[in-house]
Amino acid sequence: MSELPEMRASDAERERIAERLREAVAEGRLDMEEFGQRLDAAYKARTHGELEPLVSDLPLTGTTPAAPLAATGSGNWAQRVGGPPTSKGAFAFWGGFGRKGTWTVARKFTGFAMMGGGELDLREARFEDRVTVIRCFAIMGGVSIVVPPDLNVEVNGIGFMGGFAEQGEGNPDPSAPRVVISGFALMGGVGVERKRTKAEKQRLKAEREEEKRARLEKDEKDDRKELG
Repeated sequence: MSELPEMRASDAERERIAERLREAVAEGRLDMEEFGQRLDAAYKARTHGELEPLVSDLPLTGTTPAAPLAATGSGNWAQRVGGPPTSKGAFAFWGGFGRKGTWTVARKFTGFAMMGGGELDLREARFEDRVTVIRCFAIMGGVSIVVPPDLNVEVNGIGFMGGFAEQGEGNPDPSAPRVVISGFALMGGVGVERKRTKAEKQRLKAEREEEKRARLEKDEKDDRKELG
C-alpha cells in the first residue's frame, strides 16, 4: 500500500508558527541567532512535518504570560524584530510616498524621490532584522524619516547642493535595532527626526500628572501632621 502524501502547509499555518517563535524570543527562550534560523525555516517549510519540529520544544501560545511592554520608550524591541518585510522600497516622481504604522521594514530598503517627496515613519514599525540599511536618493526632492528617540540610528549620506540632517533629542536603547541611513541628495534633502508618537506623549503626560498629584497629596499629609 502506497503512503499518503504529507499534508501541505498553508500560509496561515506558517504565520502561526512564526508568531510562536516571536513570542519565544521575546520571553528569552530563543536567542536571536536561533530565532532567525527557525523563522527562515518556517517561511520555507512546505509541509506540516517541516513546521512542527520548529516549535516542538516551545510552550503553546497563551500558556505563559505575555512579556510586558517597556515602561518607557517604544516598547519591547524583541517583539518588533523578525518576520517577512511588507515593503522593500518606495519611489516617487512628481509625487510622493509614505510608509507608516505597523509596517515591517526590509533589512535593505531603498527610497527614491525625484521632484517629489516621501515619508518613512519607523515609530511603530517592525524590522525584518536587527540591522537595517535604508538608502535614500533625493533628486530635487526630499525624504523625511521619523524615528523613536530610543532607536539606534546612524546617518551617513552624501549631499551635493543638498544634504542629510538629523534633529531631535535621542536616548538610544542598547536592545533596539540599528538603522543605518545612507544615500545621496542632489539639490534635495533627507531629514531624520526623533519624535515620540502621540500615544506615547499622552502616556508621559498622564505619568507626570500622576506624579504631581502624588506629591501634592504627600505635602497635604505632611502639613496635617505638623498642625496635628
